[in-house]
Amino acid sequence: VQLQASGGGSVQAGGSLNLSCVTSGVTFNKYYMGWFRQAPGKEREFVASISWGGGQTNYVDSVKGRFTISRDNPKNTVYLQLNSLKPEDTAAYYCTCGTLAYAPLPTRGDAIVYWGKGTLVTVSS
Repeated sequence: VQLQASGGGSVQAGGSLNLSCVTSGVTFNKYYMGWFRQAPGKEREFVASISWGGGQTNYVDSVKGRFTISRDNPKNTVYLQLNSLKPEDTAAYYCTCGTLAYAPLPTRGDAIVYWGKGTLVTVSS
């Protein structure tokens, strides 16, 4: 499984970014997808996940109302729209894929098997 994330960058507080992750090596439309992030000196944390069909989403409380996860199954791509960014959102963002077809994505980093390379988001005040 390969996960290629892109879209990170440097923005000022209140700005927006749109992350995307192209996935290969898996039947994309059978698996939950998600995003985690890791800030300097902190553990990797769950950010958002989306069900295989896109009908169910889950977010960590700190990003609810600001971030939106979506997917385009024909393009094997998952997105994370980041709005109203805050300095505390600064982190490397990692795309993840479930390991069991149709099963919810774990929210613990140590339960995740597949990781893409991170894309860095830097928010300045």
